[in-house]
Amino acid sequence: MNIPLSKPDITQKEIDSVTEVLKSGILSIGPKVSEFEKKIEEYIGVGNAIAVNSGTSGLHLLVKAHRIKAGDEVITTPFSFVASANCILFEGAKPVFADICPDTFNINTALIEDKITENTKAILAVDVFGNPVDIQGLRKIAEKYRLLLLEDSCEALGSEYNGIKCGSGSDGAVFAFYPNKQITTGEGGMIVTDNDEIAGLCRSYRSQGRAVTGLWLEHERLGYNYRLSELNAALGSAQMDRLDEIIEKRSRAAQIYNERLSAEREITVQHIPPEVTGISRFVYVIRLDSSIDRNKVMRHLINNGVACKPYFTPLHLQPYFKKMFGYREGDFPVTEKVAASTVALPFFNDITDEQIDYVVSVLKEGIAAGR
Repeated sequence: MNIPLSKPDITQKEIDSVTEVLKSGILSIGPKVSEFEKKIEEYIGVGNAIAVNSGTSGLHLLVKAHRIKAGDEVITTPFSFVASANCILFEGAKPVFADICPDTFNINTALIEDKITENTKAILAVDVFGNPVDIQGLRKIAEKYRLLLLEDSCEALGSEYNGIKCGSGSDGAVFAFYPNKQITTGEGGMIVTDNDEIAGLCRSYRSQGRAVTGLWLEHERLGYNYRLSELNAALGSAQMDRLDEIIEKRSRAAQIYNERLSAEREITVQHIPPEVTGISRFVYVIRLDSSIDRNKVMRHLINNGVACKPYFTPLHLQPYFKKMFGYREGDFPVTEKVAASTVALPFFNDITDEQIDYVVSVLKEGIAAGR
């Protein structure tokens, strides 16, 4: 077999929706963007959703709209995709890392207070792989120290913690819709917030700083072209109508993996705490025991047609972070230990039992070879 790491789930509904836009002649700044935004607002339960062309763009605008600037510090996780730290750097502020929990892979809430200084402006939490952070615990810390609480929910559309949907318990959050996400727009993202002023700034910033109710070429501020096209929005809107179905498919696939791997002592899976009342998985990631040579396992998987990737490389060990801030190995030991042992396995909506069985069989062979 040849099994990809991910694959978008596109039906005739999505094709028809995009075709409708092509026939309409309105390819940008049209009704489909507004329709998509409205569906996200209603699903998350927030007052504003602002569509942008990527999750990275959304995170940038969220940071910028909250006036985070040079001299400010933002506490975040070193175990994430680079966008969650880059968005802080874009505005000249400094990401300050706090290590993670070894089982959930999320930021360790107990370590945050020691990182707070007079320059700390915000906490930027990440719902890693769709596993929600302890948003209530983070909110208590943010309120105690009068900090902003921002949320990178790019991997967590549909997840919830104690009944609080990801994206709804913070001062602002972002979702992303790359083809390997729960729903896709090809490329795209969505900012969500209950703050009307922040929403207005984000709408202006995404469209070259235009006045929201002003003239076409009237620009109130320095902005960017971060708009989402009508084609992308049409795809996303159609996918939103299927979100419950999509989450169920992914949950089923994860459950099959869990069952097939439950007896493997050299494999652990991401812990989902009991407070997580809804899980919408982005990827399926396992951890290998430290006695196993991960590179040998991955080579065996790839050589037998099974796509796989290490998730994630620690941010503080990325070359430019080491150069900018002097980070080195050992600075965040839990993150480093987790990152050195994780493997993302093929995971997508319509993965079959037969495909999962093949992945597990090849994985077991690889582990035996990697001992």
